[in-house]
Amino acid sequence: MSKYYLSYLDELESEAIFILREVWAQFQNPVILFSGGKDSILCTHLAKKAFYPSKIPFSLMHVDTGHNFPETINFRDQLINDLGVQLIVGSVQESIDQGRVAEEKGRSATRNALQITTLLDAIESNKVDCAIGGGRRDEEKARAKERFFSHRDDFGQWDPKNQRPELWNLFNGKHFEGEHFRVFPISNWTEMDVWNYILREKIEIPSLYLAHEREVVWRNNSWIPNSEFLVLEEHEEVVTKKIRFRTLGDITITGGIESEADTLEKIVQEVSAMRQTERGNRTDDKRSENAMEDRKKLGYF
Repeated sequence: MSKYYLSYLDELESEAIFILREVWAQFQNPVILFSGGKDSILCTHLAKKAFYPSKIPFSLMHVDTGHNFPETINFRDQLINDLGVQLIVGSVQESIDQGRVAEEKGRSATRNALQITTLLDAIESNKVDCAIGGGRRDEEKARAKERFFSHRDDFGQWDPKNQRPELWNLFNGKHFEGEHFRVFPISNWTEMDVWNYILREKIEIPSLYLAHEREVVWRNNSWIPNSEFLVLEEHEEVVTKKIRFRTLGDITITGGIESEADTLEKIVQEVSAMRQTERGNRTDDKRSENAMEDRKKLGYF
């Protein structure tokens, strides 16, 4: 009797699809948290495969900081149109206007932490009981603590010491009124796995991930894109560099790297030689040793 073997990418895909189907089976109103980055695009692609030939049974939820890359918003809108699914947008600017959060001031001001309130408000107002995210354990030490099914209390907070056991492939999504779960189908994937899979599946991604000419400023050991939201200091100079981004977020905090990788094949080669985590160029993660974990405990992605 011949044996059937899956490649490692097929195994990761199978695991993620199983988790997505478990979400649909256990929750009443799940959504995919969609940022326009490669990981949320990957989760959306996996959801397409999980429920084919039906369309994706989840809405996509985007927390709009108002400080986005234009390319990300254009990509998001085109994908929504192609998929024919509902888009739920939570606006940080509306949260500021309503007095729910206060705009940060100063040189390193960012709207990244302000997303927490906007996200929790959107989850509550839309009665979302599960938010599917593209977090991976290899990205950052706080995310390495996450389970596939991550329980959040009725304040949206995460307690890493109070999570459900996950034995074999059994997942417990039971929760009280007002609580919800974050689910991470690609927790076991690495950055290299993501790019190899995107290359194999020919998944379309924003052009920001490919090397391109852009005006940038050297700050916090990263090339920060020049934009209307960036406040320059006297010693800072705007230069044009050929860069690409390994991760996408708020345009004011997402640092690029100098690169010649303008194709998916070149990105795979480049990533294979990297020794720094992809979030190493995110200035929001450099604020403190536990910056990510502190935000997650308050309800961050």
